[in-house]
Amino acid sequence: MDAGAQPVAVTQTAIELEAGAWESLGSRLARAADSVLVPASGFLVSLAIFAAFIALTGNSPLEVLEQMFRGAFGTWFSFQNSLLRAAPLMLTGLCTALPARLGLMVIGGEGALVMGGVAAAAVALPLHDASPWVVDTAMALTSMLVGGIWIGVAGALRAYRGVNETISSLLLSYIGIALLNHLVEGPLKDPASLNKPSTLPIGDANMLSNLPGLDVHYGLLFGVLACAFCYLLMDHTVFGFAGRVVGGNSRAARLSGLGVARLVILTCFLGGAAAGLAGMVEVAAVHGKANASLVAGYGYTGILVAFLAQQNPLAIIPVSLLLGGISASGGLLQRTFHLPDATVNVLQGILFVVLLASESFQGRVRLFRRFGAER
Repeated sequence: MDAGAQPVAVTQTAIELEAGAWESLGSRLARAADSVLVPASGFLVSLAIFAAFIALTGNSPLEVLEQMFRGAFGTWFSFQNSLLRAAPLMLTGLCTALPARLGLMVIGGEGALVMGGVAAAAVALPLHDASPWVVDTAMALTSMLVGGIWIGVAGALRAYRGVNETISSLLLSYIGIALLNHLVEGPLKDPASLNKPSTLPIGDANMLSNLPGLDVHYGLLFGVLACAFCYLLMDHTVFGFAGRVVGGNSRAARLSGLGVARLVILTCFLGGAAAGLAGMVEVAAVHGKANASLVAGYGYTGILVAFLAQQNPLAIIPVSLLLGGISASGGLLQRTFHLPDATVNVLQGILFVVLLASESFQGRVRLFRRFGAER
C-alpha cells in the first residue's frame, strides 16, 4: 500500500466508526423513548377511561381529576401523605421488578410484606429492654430474612420443580395472610386487643422517627436506598448482567455455564427481602404492632408499580410517589363528591389492564424504529 492511500483508509475507518456510534446512540435513544412514552401513553389512556367512568357517576371528570391532584400533591400535607404511602410501594415494587429481570413474574409481595411485618413484631417482643437501635436493626434483618425466604421458596419451586412462580407466589400470599391471622389471634395475641386481635406493641421507643424537617418516617429513606442499591446491583454488576442473560435466554445461560437456579433463587430472595422490609416499616412506623391492618394491598399495588416503572429500580421511586398520591386522594374524593373511597382502586385497575395491553407495543412503534435506523 502506498503512503497516499493510508490517510484515505484511516479517514474511511473513522467515518465508519462515527456512523456506528451515531447509530448506536440513535438506537439507545429510540429504546429510551419507547420505554418512557409507551407506559406514559398507557397512563393517559387510563385517565381517559377513568374520566368516562366518572362521567357515568354524574360527576365532572375534570373536577374529580383536579381534586385527585389536590389530594395527592396540592398541599404540603397531602404531598407528605403521598410520600408516606410511597415508602412501602417502593419496596414491594422491587419484589416484582427484580425477578422480572430474569423473566419471572412474581406477584407475592403482599405475602412477603405480611410475613415480614409479623416477624418484625415477634422479634421485638423479647428485646423490649434493649436499645432502640438494637431492636430496630433486629426487626429489619428478621423481616428481610423472612420475606426473602418467603419469595425464595417460589423461586426454588420454579428452579427445581418447574412450578409457575406467578401461581406459587400468589398462593403463598394467601398462606401468609392466614398465618398472620392465626398468630395474632393465637400465639402472639395481646390479651388487651379484643375487637381487633394484635400482637403486643413494640413500644414507643422502638418506633421509627420522622425524617428531619418532614412528617414522614424513615421508611421513605429505606425505600429510596433500596431502589438505588438494586439499580446498582442489577445494572452495574456482574450479578445483574448474569441475571439479564438469564432473562434473555435461560437455555443459553445454562449452556454458557451460569448457575441459573442459584440466580433465580437469590434474586427472588432479594425481592422478597425488600417486601419483608416494607412489613417492618409498617409495623415500626405506622401501626406499632402486627394485626390485620398489614393487609393493606401494598403488595398488589407494587405489581403495578413495577409494570409502570418497566422493572427499572430507579423509576420505581417516582412511580411509587405517583401511585401513592392516587391512593392518598381517595379520602378527598369521598368527602367532596361522596364517591366511595375505593374509587381510586378503579383507576389502578384500569391502569393495570391498559399497561398489560400496551406491552404489545414495546419495540413496535414505527417512529422509534425509524429514528433508530436513521441515526
